[in-house]
Amino acid sequence: MHEDGNGGGGVGVSGVAGVGPDPGGPAGGGTIPGFLALERELTLFMRRVRAKQGDMARQVHPDLESAAYGLLVRLDENGRQRATDLAAYIGVGKATMSRQLRALEELGLIAREPDPADGRAWLVDLTEEGSSRVGRIREARRERYVSQLSHWDPREVEELARLLHQLNISLEN
Repeated sequence: MHEDGNGGGGVGVSGVAGVGPDPGGPAGGGTIPGFLALERELTLFMRRVRAKQGDMARQVHPDLESAAYGLLVRLDENGRQRATDLAAYIGVGKATMSRQLRALEELGLIAREPDPADGRAWLVDLTEEGSSRVGRIREARRERYVSQLSHWDPREVEELARLLHQLNISLEN
C-alpha cells in the first residue's frame, strides 16, 4: 500500500504515482485525473505537515500543543494582534483561543495586554523568549527546505510557492 493510504497505481502520464488516463473520466462521469492526483498529493502532504508541526511545537517548548504553533508563527510574521483576529485567522472560537493563549502565556511565549483602542479587547504578542524560540525553529525549517529541495531548479521552487499561494487564496473564499 502506498503511504497515501489509497493503494497502488503505477506512474501515469503526468509522472505522479497513480495518475494516468481515467477510464471513468469526464465523459464517463468519473473524476478528472489532475484533481484525483491533487487530492492524493495534498492528503499526503497535509499528513506530513501535521506530523512535522508537532515536532516543531515540541522544539519550541516540550509542553506546547501542536495547534498552538500556528499562532506563534502568525505572531512572528505579523506582530502584535487582537486575540479575536487570531481566532478568526486560525478558525477557532473565542473560548478555544482564550485557552490556547493562556497556555502560551504560562509557557512565557506570549504576552497579552489590553487594547488601548478598545478596553474589552486584548492584544497578543510574542515575548522576547517566544520570538527567539520560534525564529530558531523557523530558520531550521527553511534550512531543511533548502537541503531537501537543493536538486530543484530555483524557478521551480518559486513556481511552487506561487501556486501554493494561489491555492491558499482560493481556499479562503
